[in-house]
Amino acid sequence: MFPPFEQERAAGVVLDILQKLGSGSITLIRDSKPSDERNNSLVMLGVLVCKKTDAKEGEFVNLITVSGISCSLKGEIPGIFVEPVVSNGQILKALEENDLEIHELTDKIKKEVLPQKQAELKKQREKLCDASLLKVFDKYSFCCADKKERKLLDIIDYQKTKKLPPTGTGDCCAPKLLNYAFKNSLVPLSMAETKIHFVLNGKTAQIEHTGKKTEFYPPCDSRCSLILPAILGLEILYRDSDIIVVNKQSGVLSVPGRGPEKQDCIVNRVKKLFPDCIEQPSVHRLDMETSGLLVLAFTKEAHRELNRQFEAREVQKKYIALIDGILAKKGIEKSGTMELFFRLDIENRPHQIWDRENGKSAVTQWQIENVEYYTAPDKSRRPATRVTFIPHTGRTHQLRLAAADSHGFGLPIIGDTLYGHCEKGERLLLHASELSFTHPRTKQKMDFLCPPEF
Repeated sequence: MFPPFEQERAAGVVLDILQKLGSGSITLIRDSKPSDERNNSLVMLGVLVCKKTDAKEGEFVNLITVSGISCSLKGEIPGIFVEPVVSNGQILKALEENDLEIHELTDKIKKEVLPQKQAELKKQREKLCDASLLKVFDKYSFCCADKKERKLLDIIDYQKTKKLPPTGTGDCCAPKLLNYAFKNSLVPLSMAETKIHFVLNGKTAQIEHTGKKTEFYPPCDSRCSLILPAILGLEILYRDSDIIVVNKQSGVLSVPGRGPEKQDCIVNRVKKLFPDCIEQPSVHRLDMETSGLLVLAFTKEAHRELNRQFEAREVQKKYIALIDGILAKKGIEKSGTMELFFRLDIENRPHQIWDRENGKSAVTQWQIENVEYYTAPDKSRRPATRVTFIPHTGRTHQLRLAAADSHGFGLPIIGDTLYGHCEKGERLLLHASELSFTHPRTKQKMDFLCPPEF
């Protein structure tokens, strides 16, 4: 994952804690039962520097934690120590019901000599382990940036996927710190994490010094990437003091609409998470149903320069779409460029309609990638065509019309509520997968690639 916040300020607090761990004024305590295999280990140390919403200039709150559920810090901690979201005791209680049977099965597996019987026993054990993990994960919920509490199993959409996350999901530093911050109306400013190597002496850990310069790490890809986008309300792919690039999820507006029910959007989520952002950070937008790459500006200077690049058509964009049917059967060539003319249908907003005389030119390049089978929410399967679109203009619904209109392909993108058909549980299968532009301050070429989830 890309670090969601700048690291410098929090890194200073991390270094202070490391120094105090070395001097003994702070100690790392293991709260769980000691075991030989855990005597030599490591944990992540995380710091989130926040401010209160009504804080005076220069007033900060340091939130400090370590990864996992077994360790804590004691002593002269320069801030608030954040406990695990779910305690060690709660987890042990959740595991209690199947624990004895799992251990008995493990003993049987060790003694069993017939491979087939051993495989059956392993399957039984795996089923019990999954049931226990499900009970554990059911206890996890997180306060998110929008102040809503979300259960971990809802975040990963367990009811649909039936896939459990890796063990320890929710116990990393970042979700603990952010959950505490949002629950207590604190505004995150800076976050940094590093590794602590230790040797356990009873319950107290002796810190091992590697002699290397302290390294700082972003939230992990294996666990944090599954839940942090929901906690933050944004999947952040890149961020610096000038710009932010996010992977917009389908179903969320890019910019606010009219009415209170249309205020939840990427722009307002960015402004809430980064309060120093300018009032109007948007430089382009994606349809609410389209997912993918979106760049926004933090400063007026960055906004002005990015706007210029979009207006001068210096920004390159690519989209992936899944078309409902086989284009080759309609005689569509494997690649090409089309120019279509559309205007707003004033009697049926926000639909666009073909109008050669009064419509605006929409130029789109396409490349057919392959034909594949699409599985609908009702589990039925039908053929579909995967297409890469490169828009050379930025007209409203340009790619949806290039696919669905009779002057284009004549076949809609799957899940298109406006120009096609969308079944329950379906989404528009259109994704902004590539974005290239020049950084507004450094003038460095920025290239982003974000594959679709479909």
